[in-house]
Amino acid sequence: MRRFARTKLWALAGTAAIALCLAAPSAQAGKADDTLNIAWDVEVPNVNMYFDTSRNGVIIAHHVWDGLVWRDPASGEFKPLIASSWNIVDDKTIEVEIRKGVKFHNGATLTADDVVYTYNYLARPDNGILNRNYTSWIEKAEKVGDNKVRITAKSTNPLILLYMVEIGIYPQKYYEEVGPEGMGLKPVGTGPYKITSVDPGKRLEFEAFADYYDSPKGKAKIKKIVQRTIPEMNTQVVELASGRLDWIWRVAQDQADRLEKTGRVQVINANTMRVGYLHLNAVGGPEDSPLRKLKVRQAINHAINLEGIVKNLVRGSSQVIHSACYPEQFGCTDDVQKYPYDPAKAKQLLAEAGYPNGFTTAFYAYRDRAQNEAMMSDLAAVGIKAELRYGQYAATRDALRKGEVPIASLTWGSNSIPDVDAILPVFFGGLPDDMSKDEEVQGWLQAARSTLDQEKRKELYKKALQKIAAQAYWVPTWTYTTNYAISNDLDFKPTADEIPRFWTASWK
Repeated sequence: MRRFARTKLWALAGTAAIALCLAAPSAQAGKADDTLNIAWDVEVPNVNMYFDTSRNGVIIAHHVWDGLVWRDPASGEFKPLIASSWNIVDDKTIEVEIRKGVKFHNGATLTADDVVYTYNYLARPDNGILNRNYTSWIEKAEKVGDNKVRITAKSTNPLILLYMVEIGIYPQKYYEEVGPEGMGLKPVGTGPYKITSVDPGKRLEFEAFADYYDSPKGKAKIKKIVQRTIPEMNTQVVELASGRLDWIWRVAQDQADRLEKTGRVQVINANTMRVGYLHLNAVGGPEDSPLRKLKVRQAINHAINLEGIVKNLVRGSSQVIHSACYPEQFGCTDDVQKYPYDPAKAKQLLAEAGYPNGFTTAFYAYRDRAQNEAMMSDLAAVGIKAELRYGQYAATRDALRKGEVPIASLTWGSNSIPDVDAILPVFFGGLPDDMSKDEEVQGWLQAARSTLDQEKRKELYKKALQKIAAQAYWVPTWTYTTNYAISNDLDFKPTADEIPRFWTASWK
């Protein structure tokens, strides 16, 4: 089919590149000098964890900053990390005892004051942070003993422990001296790796932290990590096949198949919590924006052949989704209005909305070019001419928050939290990424996060998801699996939460 022609060209290019690598002697990557060489395709513009919302930023944060609590990805059990213990006082209050002897990467000793400072800083409305997904619940923190901190939520919150996992503790004195910009250039945390060099958006160097405490995460087994941003997957594949990289991920299925056949690398396919979606700006933009009309949004949903795209391009075990959540998250339901692929119905809805000849719109994206071009081709077939604005993630996010984006193709991994509270309030709860501003939906979501009654939460989330689907605020697309391609010398085990834990990796 024509829509897949570009993908086939890229596949041929990848095949040729791998063939050239096989013809050349393999270079040895990181085992010889105990350095893990990794690459990903999307830049991290700011490694300060609260000023970046990307998946790669989450990965960096888990290596550099420890939180009070850790959630074991294998068992789901919560374990003490910087907190040596905790006590849930009531629906809104938790008290934590701070572990003694924890060191920051600059040699300073972590104290209860650092914990209080971090939580109160995150609670401030004027702090300028971008990543409020797991901090907006905080009311205040106070020191109630030499090593004890009381943390209070704004309201009843059933996910306090889940969110505490994601909140890294900052050193008060250092952060007050250098501020957000300084932390982004010379990060200081307590995690198993410290960052020793930052070339923003291009390269990061990590080193195992020699003074890392006896935590349930365990000490890093590989001495150094060098991360490079390499936008083109073909280039990543070539470097891996020739031995200059040890680890890459999100490898297209056809490339993964060819790499595996070389025998020079391992390929691991793993499920993730990530979902894709088209974000439709239902209330922003110009007054005459077509996206403000329900029938236009419904037409867009009907116009796209998601089953065909998943079968031919996404592949693997990915599944088409109909609801604005990951199917296995608590509170997710598939009992919502569905929009089967029906170009004729899409054209009819466009005509009824006043666009019998379609219209032209911008289409923003930052990854998965082949899949996005396929969706744009489907839209063109019903009269919607989508003009691709393909750029960096941060630029797309910022433009969306300014209301300048009519359609954006995005993905969300819920910060690896297995509850819809990690996705629905972000995009439909009145936060900066909410492009529908539906007060009824916002009310249901607020009520759901204000009760510990799990059945009541399910009921409220179902109402919200059903209205989101009925109003076609999104085009939910598919779940993501990830192909990891790694050196044969590397022992690495992926997890479903899409956070590579390099401190657990080792050389064979």
